[in-house]
Amino acid sequence: MADAEPGLTIGVSGPSRQRLTHQLMRLALHLYGARSVFIRPGAKVDVALLDGLILSGGTHVHPERYGQQPEVTARFDRVRDETDWRLLEECQRLHLPVLGICRGAQLLNVFRGGSLCQNVTPLRVHTRHRPLLLPLQTVRLVRNSLLGGIMRATTIGANRIHSQAIKRLGRGLRVVAIDNDYFVQAVESEDGPWQLGVQWHPEYLLYHPLHRRIFESFVREARRRKLLRLGHSEGPTL
Repeated sequence: MADAEPGLTIGVSGPSRQRLTHQLMRLALHLYGARSVFIRPGAKVDVALLDGLILSGGTHVHPERYGQQPEVTARFDRVRDETDWRLLEECQRLHLPVLGICRGAQLLNVFRGGSLCQNVTPLRVHTRHRPLLLPLQTVRLVRNSLLGGIMRATTIGANRIHSQAIKRLGRGLRVVAIDNDYFVQAVESEDGPWQLGVQWHPEYLLYHPLHRRIFESFVREARRRKLLRLGHSEGPTL
């Protein structure tokens, strides 16, 4: 694990109140030498002062963002949608790394012109219907991918707390993980800055070295980008 590096700051976008999940993200970032700043819906943040962004889980992305109307009863937060959208625009412009978790992965896909399946629960055949906090869901990874390199495996166990999933893939993204019902479990950018979206919650699995690697890789990329901005260089990393 890395020693703390002053000035390496990661924004964590979330709901109006921090929850356990955000405390766990903060811990994960601290383990690899980064501090975090929590960003609430409607907050005005100078993204140029950040070194990376995590889009955390939470309420559903409003379907109007991908040209639909709500088909299920769900909680929406349009202010958070707008805040996250602006943060993504700024990260794209500044080439900052982005890690999307659950809702964050879905928003990343919608931001790039994709859509969502509003309720996958009745469509499940080979996977359990109920939420799973433990890593009991089988996820298959693309070996030749950023995520495959991070996890160093082609099959992992993951948790599942979502009822929505990526449907139409956004521009410049590739699917790099699926479950046994072929629902998308992870996407990553094929162009531009480091962007990875995972449908599960690795912050709840910090006791597992494989899932900690996601945060390790993200912080490493944030540090690499910062060194480049400061005029230093660093060899390629996963």
